[in-house]
Amino acid sequence: MYIIVYVMKQIWFKFLVGVAVSVLALIAPGQAWARSEAQVQSGATVTVIYTEPINVRGGPSTVYYPIVGRVSPGDVLPALGVSPGREWVQIAYPDAPGGVGWLYATYVTVSGELTVVEPPPTQTPVATATINPTFAAAFFFQPTATRMPTFTPPPPLTVPQFADDAASRPAGLSTGMIVVSLFVIALLVFVFAFVLNRQ
Repeated sequence: MYIIVYVMKQIWFKFLVGVAVSVLALIAPGQAWARSEAQVQSGATVTVIYTEPINVRGGPSTVYYPIVGRVSPGDVLPALGVSPGREWVQIAYPDAPGGVGWLYATYVTVSGELTVVEPPPTQTPVATATINPTFAAAFFFQPTATRMPTFTPPPPLTVPQFADDAASRPAGLSTGMIVVSLFVIALLVFVFAFVLNRQ
């Protein structure tokens, strides 16, 4: 059942594309339409395998060519050729100017042999970006030439010298003896106060 539906879809789609190409060929006859119609009749098709709708562009680039339409997952379209790097596939797309659009090759599968097609010329921008010289001058400044500070060495470091001889020490008790004496006095006062409180 699925195969019958698929074949009917292919036949119906090719019929619609053939009618569209014929009508457009009558409206705008030219070499591109004759070539597109001949390649559509050759049977090469692309099937969209991406899970979301993808953009159809006017040329093989996301930067230099505008979006001319969208196709949905599972759509089968007649293929006309590939870009020189084989990264883009040219398709017959009636809604695009000239009836030709481009799809990114990663998002589609191709059935049939395709020839390399030169991309269309890129559009010239309507206005070129220029920089206002007055505005640019506000951000451009020349640093003023100043003299670098000179290095001044610090004064020499003098290390104090201490004599460690017995003659330079003051006579009398040492610090340790004074601390021990005060501890003994405090202990005696504590014992005396304890004895007085018990009576």
